[in-house]
Amino acid sequence: RPWGAGQPPPEGGPECSGPEEPGGRGGRRLRTAFSAEQISTLESSFQRQQYLGAAERRKLAGRMRLSEVQIKTWFQNRRMKLKRQL
Repeated sequence: RPWGAGQPPPEGGPECSGPEEPGGRGGRRLRTAFSAEQISTLESSFQRQQYLGAAERRKLAGRMRLSEVQIKTWFQNRRMKLKRQL
């Protein structure tokens, strides 16, 4: 049952629900903690090429055991970091 104003959220409310929970409402995804080896691989790939195509992203994701979305997001964030630094 939905909770409204004046009612406390149920135990383990929406802010605690994970992305894999089908009933989760707008829950944020957990932050990916990349290992030092993964970051090193990602950085070296970024130095060669700032934009990855679908094929390169798939290959890199498979090799690193990460999802394509994680790779895509990391590259987007890395490009924004570079833009801020310049």
